[in-house]
Amino acid sequence: MTSIMRQEIDQIPAVAARLLSEQAAVLADAGKALRVRDPAVVVTIARGSSDHAAHFLKYAIELELGIPVASVGPSLASIYQSPLKLSRGAAIAVSQSGASPDIVALTKTAVEGGALTIALANTVPSPLSQAATVAVDIAAGPELAVAATKSFVNSIVAGLAIIAHWKNDAALIDAVTALPAHFEAALKLDWSAILDPLASAESLYMLGRGPSLAIASEAALKCKETCELHAEAYSSAEVLHGPVSLVAPAFPVIAFAARDAAEASIAETASKLVAKNAKTFVTTRLASGAEQLPFVTTGNHLTDALCLIIPYYGMVEQLSRQRGFNPDKPAALQKVTETR
Repeated sequence: MTSIMRQEIDQIPAVAARLLSEQAAVLADAGKALRVRDPAVVVTIARGSSDHAAHFLKYAIELELGIPVASVGPSLASIYQSPLKLSRGAAIAVSQSGASPDIVALTKTAVEGGALTIALANTVPSPLSQAATVAVDIAAGPELAVAATKSFVNSIVAGLAIIAHWKNDAALIDAVTALPAHFEAALKLDWSAILDPLASAESLYMLGRGPSLAIASEAALKCKETCELHAEAYSSAEVLHGPVSLVAPAFPVIAFAARDAAEASIAETASKLVAKNAKTFVTTRLASGAEQLPFVTTGNHLTDALCLIIPYYGMVEQLSRQRGFNPDKPAALQKVTETR
């Protein structure tokens, strides 16, 4: 029987296409609002997979617009009740449910502090969408599996569309518009070579740099959630500053590299880990000795990075079942986590 998680992974191309069609005007208006505001700084508000989506958008904004982006801890509002001075800023809140009290509280604080605040949520209306200046329905549809997949991807698709309109960048708009077709191609990629090394593993590293670091972080979370397998995400530069000491023979490493300026750097680190006899998998042709995983080339560095999560999701759903778990219902987790 096909898991709900697998079904929702397979829906990713269709829900991305629906988002770009049904929410086109809202996405364009959100981008225009940011262009008019011309913020000096952007803050992000999110937790879990939504925070990894926000991390991806952080790199996208910094790379495309040169505006610094920082993640703000929700406890500043929900626990410490500290005001924020954001009269020259913007905020992006990301949430599947739009219901977590701390995310809603910080969004209200950002609005009160003067920020143009955009909510990317899979539930509209919701407390989060009502608190924000602009609410965007990411249109992923009901997501029943505990592990977020299609909502994670659509949060980033929505964010990238907004950034493209904010920058008024026709090439980026075209790259985002082409994503559903690239997602279809990515669904067909076979990453099953990873299954056996990870089936008996106790721990592994996920590596990335820039936008692909956000993908590595999401990959590590899914490994913990669905497989009860300890995984940590590191920058391919940072891993050499201490964490590399844990890498022993056959220690699994997955290096997520997009076709961007960081690809060679990630490949170099992966090659060094191969030299330590790590079981290393890479999404680049530039690494020496590592096992190459298939990837989709989209012609854009941001959409290249996003497409890397699609075959990984398919692999980790298989891995969960291979390790004897139910990928739809990870132990001790529930779909909506409300933190204060």
